Amino acid sequence: MAELKYEKKTVYQKAPKEIVKAAFDYSEGYKAYLDAAKTEREAVTVSIAMAEAKGFRPYNFGDKVAPGDKLYYNNRGKNLFLFTIGSEPLSNGIRITASHIDAPRIDLKQCPLYEDGGMAFFKTHYYGGIRKYQWVATPLALHGVVATKDGKVGEDDSDPVFYINDLLPHLAYDQSKLPLSEGIKGEQLNILIGSIPTDDDNNSITAAILNLLNEKYGITEEDFLSSELCVVPAAKARDVGFDRSLIGSYGHDDRVCAYPSLTAIIDCADSVHTNMCILADKEETGSNGPSGMQCDLMLDLINELATAMNVSPALVRANSKCLSADVSASFDPNFPEVFEKRNTPLLGCGAVFTKFTGSRGKSGTNDANAEFIGWLRSILDKDDVIWQAGELGKVDCGGGGTVAMYISKHNIDTIDLGVPVISMHAPFEVVSKVDVYETYRAISAFYRY
Repeated sequence: MAELKYEKKTVYQKAPKEIVKAAFDYSEGYKAYLDAAKTEREAVTVSIAMAEAKGFRPYNFGDKVAPGDKLYYNNRGKNLFLFTIGSEPLSNGIRITASHIDAPRIDLKQCPLYEDGGMAFFKTHYYGGIRKYQWVATPLALHGVVATKDGKVGEDDSDPVFYINDLLPHLAYDQSKLPLSEGIKGEQLNILIGSIPTDDDNNSITAAILNLLNEKYGITEEDFLSSELCVVPAAKARDVGFDRSLIGSYGHDDRVCAYPSLTAIIDCADSVHTNMCILADKEETGSNGPSGMQCDLMLDLINELATAMNVSPALVRANSKCLSADVSASFDPNFPEVFEKRNTPLLGCGAVFTKFTGSRGKSGTNDANAEFIGWLRSILDKDDVIWQAGELGKVDCGGGGTVAMYISKHNIDTIDLGVPVISMHAPFEVVSKVDVYETYRAISAFYRY
């Protein structure tokens, strides 16, 4: 007789011990990915290296494709499409996952360098939905590229870190009375980069900094005009808790879904289905631009594959299915007032399916249909994947969106799937190892069955 009552349980309660062990083993690769991929450019580079090691090769528009092909398309070094061509007809559709590899951070302005009060600074403009007060008085690292000399600026253990000054509590009486959102203002997020002046009559700290940058990286001040440099937390991914069940890191949102999507398509390359893994840019700022999911590049690639296989692109889209692989907010007992616990994902209870996102009255959402969710349940049951349903906080407390609506508008059934996160968008977020692994298992089942 079927179980009539639904009760949410943790992976530790439901899964055999070998699944838990596999989750802990899997997390080691994920932590290494986090440390190597702190920006979208680095995530693309690392992901391509992982895919090429398993036989994936570059795809160019117009290339012939055949069943068994393992391909990737690198879009401007900031957005990556990986796809495998299955043995079944392409008219059956494509199994798509879409994650984003950008994360909230602090970008340098195009004319950033100045000095004041015996210190040199970079001016910045924050990227995505950060809580500004969380970024002060903490070690930071500078990553990015300039048009004249492509490369990453420092995060070896021997390299310096950078810093945003905060106000000492002895002088913060007025600041402490401000709302959290106003305690630190955007124009105060200035990066401290040095304090030694040149040994000449000018005594210029900025000139000394420019000499150092030119000696090490070949950078001149004018090169900042054609650069993309950003500041990210310097800390590495670490186990959290005495039992090491959790992972703390910058960038879980959304690399905690990108990594399972990437490893799943690599591991399921022999699937009979044609599968596509999208690692997108610009989700944190609205998915705009040529590397965001509002760009028509996904359609272009589907059209190219359909043409190569002599199939109607409209038919391919109509029969395709997508997991918008993005995180959800885990219930936090320190802040219970913003969660409706019965419908909030819990840490350690597996992957989260979010039927709808948006804010308040489901504004700006993709609302997945019941038939699609029922089909997914049958797929996940084949591998005993542990999952839960969830939504992003109480109805009137805010909300948020993902790339799901930009994919579903092309007549593709789409639902959000991801990992519950503690302290989302903070410089150091926390997830459960078993949730990460169950998300990998869910995506693998989606690709394979």
